[in-house]
Amino acid sequence: MRISHRFIHWMGALTLLALASTPAHAQKVRVGYWTSGVSLGFGAVLEAQKFFEKEGLEVEYVHFPDVNAPTKAIAANAIDFALGASAGGALSVTADGLPLKIMLATQIAELSFVVLEDSPIKTMADLRGKKIGMSPAGSATSGITAAILDGNHGMKPGTYEAVPGNEPRLAQFLVQKDVDVAAIRSVTIAQMPGVKLRTLATAENEWKTLTKSDAKPVLGVGLVRKDFLDKNPDAAAKLVVGMRKAYEFGKVNKPAVVEALVKYANMPEANAKDYANLWNGIYMVSMEPADIATLKREFEIFKSVGAVKGTLPDSAFAPEPYQKSKAMK
Repeated sequence: MRISHRFIHWMGALTLLALASTPAHAQKVRVGYWTSGVSLGFGAVLEAQKFFEKEGLEVEYVHFPDVNAPTKAIAANAIDFALGASAGGALSVTADGLPLKIMLATQIAELSFVVLEDSPIKTMADLRGKKIGMSPAGSATSGITAAILDGNHGMKPGTYEAVPGNEPRLAQFLVQKDVDVAAIRSVTIAQMPGVKLRTLATAENEWKTLTKSDAKPVLGVGLVRKDFLDKNPDAAAKLVVGMRKAYEFGKVNKPAVVEALVKYANMPEANAKDYANLWNGIYMVSMEPADIATLKREFEIFKSVGAVKGTLPDSAFAPEPYQKSKAMK
């Protein structure tokens, strides 16, 4: 049977059209985050608006109820990327030589040390021998708090009692007078409108005193598995692009942030509004040399109070995806 050239041309055109309309194979990535802490809002917006998927990634989200769980999960190869891993835990595992890299600084330690308004405690110096509510050991909050108490106020661990818990629990402890002071975020304070509180100090100001600089302490980081980064450098850069777009989106689309928190975090609308209004001062998406310098300084300060051990190598950081992302829309 003779086939005409016109038929061959027609079939070829159909084949090209089919290939053009077939989506490229999406790169798979397992993303984990803590759903009881500061990473909750960012994770909810990422999921709701599908920022990673819009960059061509096939995402599996894994939720964790404990602050240190994402770091443990990524070390065990249960996830590829932790979008808000505790800076303290991340610094510790990378110093230990685990095959993980700090790829981004994602959260600022926006904390306040608060007491009930009628508390006899007037200053941070009055905390010696007191019960201090803070995130569990291994978290950046506990490391930052320990460093501030030691470096600025001469209080070694053991001269006060650290009471661990997630933020809602710490707020409850404070109201019930099970702790004398709590190190909690502004978003948690905003969700306690009926409780009269007094702020002793903020972590940001205390950190400036401690470091004698204007650097803000980093609370959370983007932690990635080295093998994933080595095999998928483009996917890692796309993760940064998605994070950056989510951050910018949250700054100007407060109603959408509220909607995401209500839907994905089961958060009451009033609480979600408080969270959305504080978005700009909670998050960051950066891995500039200054951010690396800040994290290195945090490590040395954490080490001085026994929160981490060993030596932090330059290889603990992977700024390449962030730098590459700058050329991507």
